[in-house]
Amino acid sequence: MDLDKLVRSIRDFEGVTRKKPIADIVKMFETVRSEYGGTIVDFGDDAAVIDIDSDDVILFAADGIWGKLLRASPWWAGYSSVVVNINDISAMGGRPLAMVNVISSNNKGACKEMLQGITDGIKKFGVPMVGGHMHPDTPYSSLSVAIIGIAKKDCLIKSDTASPDDVVIVAYDMDGKIGPNSPYSWDTTSFKDSKLVRERFLVMQTIGEQKVATAGKDISNPGTIGTLGMLCETSNVGASVDLTKIPVPDGVDFGQWLKVYPATGYVITAKPDDAAECIRIYEDVGITAAVVGEINDSLKLDIYNKNDRATVFDFETDDITGITAE
Repeated sequence: MDLDKLVRSIRDFEGVTRKKPIADIVKMFETVRSEYGGTIVDFGDDAAVIDIDSDDVILFAADGIWGKLLRASPWWAGYSSVVVNINDISAMGGRPLAMVNVISSNNKGACKEMLQGITDGIKKFGVPMVGGHMHPDTPYSSLSVAIIGIAKKDCLIKSDTASPDDVVIVAYDMDGKIGPNSPYSWDTTSFKDSKLVRERFLVMQTIGEQKVATAGKDISNPGTIGTLGMLCETSNVGASVDLTKIPVPDGVDFGQWLKVYPATGYVITAKPDDAAECIRIYEDVGITAAVVGEINDSLKLDIYNKNDRATVFDFETDDITGITAE
């Protein structure tokens, strides 16, 4: 495996480079980020965390669906809009409560397919769509969904709390298939029983309640290494990853797998003594998990195999989102 070539493919991957503008957006809101109280976590995590003066907190997130995915399959875009939002709540140890959407399209056929995909996602995950807004006259089609959830304040899994000497664990539902409209989409839910799907997306709630993870994120569009990079960036740490330890489904190219959005996939950090318990919790619901590396204070994300080592991101000079812990 040519590690330099792999590094370039990850750094140049659209799922990673599309995160770059986030830094400028955060800067625009800098003067009003903490003026209004009640916010425990805002930019830089899978969901914002709102304090409601109780043992519980509200989780609040939103996602817009990639235009190229929507053009390829409005149904899959609708279904995916549910999946990605569920994952944002799940990743932080929360339970999703309800969603709203904003749909724009003057194409009745595409709109109907999007809505059918959303409906099928609701049935699969058991989380309702309770409102939204419709633009029936736009010359384009777009779809965005927002979600709220709830979590125990002392059971939150955040992405800015990894520390040197933590281990890095990746976890995937390996029972899946490459999505119908993208080589970087791994479908693990559409063909499965709803009960099984719900057990698996709530696994992070168990991880949070057991307090065995120090930080975590769901693996999203930047892929496994890119998502770990975002976690390292927000935590002001580096990491070293042994590529030979990363589980890969049969028949999937390794370089492709590192850039896949796995639908049910997480990267977490944990104290070494808690790693085995994390893996057991995942495996109890049929998710494959493995320790693949460790967190360090280098501010670099390195990957290595038996023959070579290379740096993917050097956070002294590189940005993914540009958001770091305060």
